[in-house]
Amino acid sequence: MTASTLEMALSYEHANIRELAEPAHHPDAAHPEHRHQTDWFYAIAAQHLAAAEDVLLPHVQRLPDGAQLVTRYVGNAKELERSLRFLKGRQYGDSRFLHLHHGDLWQHIDRLLDEHEQLEATYGRQISDQLDDSDVNTLTEDLLEAEEVAPTRAHPSSPHTGMAGRIAHRMWRMADNAWDSAEGRVVPIKYHAHPKRDSALSHYLYGTAMPHD
Repeated sequence: MTASTLEMALSYEHANIRELAEPAHHPDAAHPEHRHQTDWFYAIAAQHLAAAEDVLLPHVQRLPDGAQLVTRYVGNAKELERSLRFLKGRQYGDSRFLHLHHGDLWQHIDRLLDEHEQLEATYGRQISDQLDDSDVNTLTEDLLEAEEVAPTRAHPSSPHTGMAGRIAHRMWRMADNAWDSAEGRVVPIKYHAHPKRDSALSHYLYGTAMPHD
């Protein structure tokens, strides 16, 4: 059975986050000259989580046992966001987190990422089974667009779902931009091809021919 555009996009995003996480695993990642590697991973992961909560979870809510599925997703997301904050705090010398061992923290983050990917893969398949292809394509575009305007930092104590969650994400995006600028923190400007442009990702998602130079 052919994967939907949503399933392919989620798989693409998961692979991208893992690729960004790889250099951040290294013990030297906490050194000032390497901090941008963890900053980038942290920002992309936070943006993906917030966008999925805003765009995917309303559809998950409509699935059988949707309330339980949403609760499980948010539980994983909050724990992952807490771990991302611990990682950033340790990297920047926050005394509250210096006792945490780098390897142990990453082992916990990797386990949470595994669970996150499994949840999204399952939910993406179930959502795709219930929607027409055109609706799935629109949802995929909405998700990728939402990532580009999502908060660049994790906020585990804020609302995650519903109107309150969407408002919180918009407010935090503005605050995060201000803090990123003040701290000189390295965050991505553009990290994936936009599906509405004539990009490699759009061809991959929609199965159109790639142009040749």
